[in-house]
Amino acid sequence: MEQLLHYVWKHKIFPLRQLTTTDGREIEVLNPGLHNTNAGPDFLDAKVKIDGTVWVGNVEIHQRTSDWFRHHHDKDAAYENIILHVATDVDQQLAYPNGQLIPQLQLSVPSYVSEHYVELFKSDHQPRCSEVVGTLPLLMVHNWLTSLTLERFEQRTTQIMERREKLNKNWEDTLFVTIARNFGFGINGDAFEAWASSIPMSAVGKHRDDLFQIEAIFFGQAGLLNEELKIKNEESATEDVEYYNKLRKEYKYLRQKFTLTPIDPKLWRFLRLRPQNFPHVRIAQLAMLYYEQHLNLSRLLNAETLDEVHALFDTHVSDFWRTHYTFDSQASKPAEKSLSKSSLALLTINSVAPILFAYGKYKSNQPLCDRAFSLWESIKPESNHIIRNWVAAGVACENAADSQALIQLTRSYCEPHECLRCKFGYEFIRRTPGLLREE
Repeated sequence: MEQLLHYVWKHKIFPLRQLTTTDGREIEVLNPGLHNTNAGPDFLDAKVKIDGTVWVGNVEIHQRTSDWFRHHHDKDAAYENIILHVATDVDQQLAYPNGQLIPQLQLSVPSYVSEHYVELFKSDHQPRCSEVVGTLPLLMVHNWLTSLTLERFEQRTTQIMERREKLNKNWEDTLFVTIARNFGFGINGDAFEAWASSIPMSAVGKHRDDLFQIEAIFFGQAGLLNEELKIKNEESATEDVEYYNKLRKEYKYLRQKFTLTPIDPKLWRFLRLRPQNFPHVRIAQLAMLYYEQHLNLSRLLNAETLDEVHALFDTHVSDFWRTHYTFDSQASKPAEKSLSKSSLALLTINSVAPILFAYGKYKSNQPLCDRAFSLWESIKPESNHIIRNWVAAGVACENAADSQALIQLTRSYCEPHECLRCKFGYEFIRRTPGLLREE
């Protein structure tokens, strides 16, 4: 398997004997080079000593030498500066355009490496490398989690910048859509993003001092004012229908005024949701947040502590929603329906910190990026099956930065079987019976 041979070369898992070219010259691999995942040679800027002479250049790796021709490298100028060709099966010679032979190294994947690699893929354990992760040095684990945390932030930044491009590069709109998406708390995330993206915030801004008009646009764009209201509770029917019809009438006017198109209401999910997480309640909370102007980019950038961030989400709902969870639900005991501590934590983890990091990268403002890290480090770790599996395997998870790192590890490495790119996977694969190989 060529991918595994790349791995052996990258980590210098070589036989305990002198390496030689196929024509008998001694080889010392000083630096395997930078693994190239794009077009061109497999490893760039490698440094190899052949018969006492140091060569710096690129290395190409194949299962068989003949693959060189099957891949048409002989006709590609990018491969003319190869300093070494590595193959498990050297079945023919290679030459530069001037006729000089290209040095070749015959290299096999050690049997224990292949066995451990297969073992990883067939393992039923979660995580699959649980056999070794609990025995690894704490410093190594910490360093890998720190790298994964940064990778998680970079991934979120890419998503935010792509969202910003779709929103005409408007940072305020990007903030609103990002916050709205995470008001879906997973199950309704996509629906909330589609909903928020459908709202022309510049138009809504003209009615920002009127909560009722904001609610009309918000609920109307959610497709929740499309049908005639059917009330189950006859005692409150008149009042509830009146509120609903007023919203519907106002939305009809605003829809024509701003040429609005609501999203498909079928996007919303209610199954297994607690009432306080119903889209209606979350939209009512967002309407109040927007109306009271607690949350905007300027205030977010000025919020330096976790308490100050949470204060930005200090919201409640209008009178109707204090006693309702949907338009047609029976009236319940009055409640402000503010965000819970767990909801505030999730919004900070999934929206606030990523926005701060992305904006910090955009503005080349390292203190903002550092603040994003600090926010994650100041929040308790999330509790879900991913985190519980890693903790059970012996990996300490002390804060949200750690839990986000472990989620990144699981989503980007474990699930797609990218164990060869993972430091934990590397430690699992490189084991030899009773002894870990030296670097």
